Amino acid sequence: MLTVFITIAILITSFYLYISTGSFEISQLTPHNALTKKIISITKHRSIDKRMKEVVVPGNLKDTDLIIAGFKHYEEMCTGCHAAPGVNADEMAKGLYPKPPELFKHVEEDDAQEFFWILKNGIKMTSMPAYGPTHSDDKIWAITAFVTQKLGKMSAADYQSWITKYGEAEEEREMENEEK
Repeated sequence: MLTVFITIAILITSFYLYISTGSFEISQLTPHNALTKKIISITKHRSIDKRMKEVVVPGNLKDTDLIIAGFKHYEEMCTGCHAAPGVNADEMAKGLYPKPPELFKHVEEDDAQEFFWILKNGIKMTSMPAYGPTHSDDKIWAITAFVTQKLGKMSAADYQSWITKYGEAEEEREMENEEK
């Protein structure tokens, strides 16, 4: 019992000294070591898996209007970090660590539950904000619908045509029509 106590005390003291002496490299430019990456990955996935079970995926994720609304939000809020087919992430995203994933390369249709949870709650220490405090669940589901149902299937030309058809120019035309 004494050996276990002493071992735990040494581990806690070593960890405290490691942190308090500034030995841990906090710079965004220095990647985590393999052990830290593994711990973060396990923690992130297990935490999200445990909490996303409460999320009920609506049946309308393939609805065209919902997907278009999600595209507009994605184009406005997400491309800066996560890019899009034929659209590079902004300059700021290049300095983030961990690097934001290019969602159009990774997200699948069956990721809707997890994607919604991440959008709503964010992820600590990744620069992924929580949109739950500022966006309704309907808006978050719209982005989820676009990303999980459409984004990964789009080519650069497809995405560009959606920008032309549904982007800011379309919104400006709608505003002009409303004013008339």
